[in-house]
Amino acid sequence: MQEVIHLSIYIARSVEDVYAYASNPLNLPAWAAGLARSEVKADGEYWIAEAPFGQAKIKFAPKNTLGVMDHEVLLENGVSVYNPMRAMPNGVGSEFTFSLFRQDGMSDSDYAADKRAVEKDLAKIKAILESKH
Repeated sequence: MQEVIHLSIYIARSVEDVYAYASNPLNLPAWAAGLARSEVKADGEYWIAEAPFGQAKIKFAPKNTLGVMDHEVLLENGVSVYNPMRAMPNGVGSEFTFSLFRQDGMSDSDYAADKRAVEKDLAKIKAILESKH
């Protein structure tokens, strides 16, 4: 069993708005610095991004009306990392949640750094989407 932390932030925008923005891989460089540092390019069913940890291939869950944006990140070393991500209604806005699983062999300091990176990404997407009001 892997340790997991569920990180969440309230965004004062509809689930539809949050989902439309966050599920578009082309928007990743604007808010997900922990995953995409540069332009994201389509490659079949995957999206290719330059990540802080090297090149990553990203495959998102199929488009849906449930706010599910789970995605698999395939690392250059062949390791596949599953990342659950959701937008859920919360009052007049949305709750945006990312589940961060601790990877095998990950040190406490690396896991804490991953957590900080995800929190920064969540704050960034909140700022972007709430500034578009």
